[in-house]
Amino acid sequence: MSRSPNASPSLSPNLGPSLAQRLISGDRPGSAALATLLLLVPAGLALTPFLFAGARPLDTAARIAIFIVLVASYDILIGYTGIVSFAHTMFFALGAYGVALALTSLGPSFAAIGLGLLLGGLAAALVGVLLGLFLLRVRAIFFSMVTLAVASAFAVLVSQLSFLTGGEDGLSYAVPRVLTPAFRLVDGTVLGARIDGRLIAYYAVLVIALISFLMMLRIVNSPFGRVLKAIRENGFRAEAIGYEVARYRMLANIVAAIFAALSGALIAIWLKYTGPATTLSLEIMTDVLLMVVVGGMGTLYGAVIGVAVFTLMQNYLQDLMRLVSTTDVKVPVVTELLSPDRWLFWLGVLFVASVYFFPSGIVGSLRAWPRRDRGRPRFQADRD
Repeated sequence: MSRSPNASPSLSPNLGPSLAQRLISGDRPGSAALATLLLLVPAGLALTPFLFAGARPLDTAARIAIFIVLVASYDILIGYTGIVSFAHTMFFALGAYGVALALTSLGPSFAAIGLGLLLGGLAAALVGVLLGLFLLRVRAIFFSMVTLAVASAFAVLVSQLSFLTGGEDGLSYAVPRVLTPAFRLVDGTVLGARIDGRLIAYYAVLVIALISFLMMLRIVNSPFGRVLKAIRENGFRAEAIGYEVARYRMLANIVAAIFAALSGALIAIWLKYTGPATTLSLEIMTDVLLMVVVGGMGTLYGAVIGVAVFTLMQNYLQDLMRLVSTTDVKVPVVTELLSPDRWLFWLGVLFVASVYFFPSGIVGSLRAWPRRDRGRPRFQADRD
């Protein structure tokens, strides 16, 4: 049938989806619920300065963006390659201290940030190579113990080199003025938010985190990433069909180290402070491991969901319990259990429950639901 010459040509319906698929490297969410969550998280991060007043929501959103990069880089190791490392925060610290030392020595400039990022990334890659050499000789739990020992030794070294790293007190420094609240891009407010240097720093962190995540998504969905999955499932079989397993494990360790260093550089710029408590503590490593497990190992989308859920719970669960405790309805035992002082207990309960009800992580479970429904007989699905 001929089309009227006056009719306007319509855009190809495949243009939008194909562009979106290229951005996510063809890694489709697999369920409408997961796709909705994956859209809500970046949208919420982008709109946080205009939706919520005060410094705390902005700081929480920035930490979510930074930790998505850190947790996704760790998932490349544990989820895609099957390498359990307890030294990942060491790479995080190398990136942070690289930027901190450069800004302290050279002053607040973007050149110093670039140099610190380069040196921190190179140091992380070098340490990743040295640590990866242990993969040639030790396996599984033995490698994990080696990484734990190396991370502990590095933390002691950072504390002892106080003339360079500031020791336990850490380093405080200035960043370029355009990234500070003193810089005003627009007088007054826009949609209730001040357009100052702090907001510019926030969106710079957010954009860099998004680009880094998309790069990692491309890596794990490339032929290199598929080899990593094969090694995770059966390293002996992967080696038998011709893949150099040791080399691929080494490369995975280096890639993860570089992205972890990048996330460390971002938190150094955001906090304007770098110390053992913010980069090297065992608590951070434990949090990263929990985020990966809760979100879902072996899928970078798990980093997005796991970090968002964990960070929001960590920052606002106590406030929510305080709000509940101030209501007029008082049930003796329940009111005592829901006391804000017990927020850590309930945080632990929530994560135990999440692991119990979502054994493959939130992302894995959300992806499995549509397949489970398709696998059931039609009459059973209708009855449910």
